[in-house]
Amino acid sequence: MMKETWRFIDSGFSSPAYNMALDEALLNWHSEGVIPPTIRFYGWNPPTLSIGYFQKVEKEINMDAVKKYGLGFVRRPTGGRGVLHDKELTYSVIVSEAHPEMPKTVTEAYRVISQGLLEGFKELGLDTYFAIPKSQQEKDALKNPRSAVCFDAPSWYELVVEGRKVAGSAQTRQKGVILQHGSIILDLDEDQLFDLFKYPSDRVRERLQKNFKNKAVAINELRERPVSYEEAKEAFKLGFERGLDIKLEPYTLTEEEKEIVQNIANERYANDSWNYKK
Repeated sequence: MMKETWRFIDSGFSSPAYNMALDEALLNWHSEGVIPPTIRFYGWNPPTLSIGYFQKVEKEINMDAVKKYGLGFVRRPTGGRGVLHDKELTYSVIVSEAHPEMPKTVTEAYRVISQGLLEGFKELGLDTYFAIPKSQQEKDALKNPRSAVCFDAPSWYELVVEGRKVAGSAQTRQKGVILQHGSIILDLDEDQLFDLFKYPSDRVRERLQKNFKNKAVAINELRERPVSYEEAKEAFKLGFERGLDIKLEPYTLTEEEKEIVQNIANERYANDSWNYKK
């Protein structure tokens, strides 16, 4: 049987506003039937703190530290918590809710899409599995996260190696389309990450950071030989093809499409009224 062909966009390193605008534009175009389901890989220039749609900047984010480190800052259209996008491969998946392979529930759709990530990690030789909260205590913890840091705990069907989270993803559904995007962390500066958030006290920060080491890990901490950004792209491209049983066809945006994306970036994601609105 012929495999379904999806579009593959490797958009390189872009500004935070442009990155989020391109994900939104792909969602819009797919909802209009202009493009097929799409997988996109990208990086961030400069390194950026992205926050979830519902997070409160004033309460949770240390903007002085964001500025001190020269980081970009953007609010995502998806939920979840704060993510430092630096030494990582970021991916997004855009597919219709009506796609025959897509389950109706968010959790089960995560499982299907994340199968591509699972295969990518296997390609890199990592024994990765899905996190499935078992106890009521674990399920309750997901509803009331203790910190604003995304990698603080694995959610349903996020990827785990040796009990520690290796990828963080977030999803939104708009206009009949699923947008799931997430971080595949290659290396991580924990001190810098924890500087970016606010805490009730130094003791709380200390405790959270100590716990974090047991809950999250970067790929290159788990391998004898570090993985480069290019190698990660190859592995996860193969992973998505295998995990979703699809063929990926490379595509480059036209100048006209880039202009549409830039307009969305200017109107929304480069705008303080969007980024600081909560």
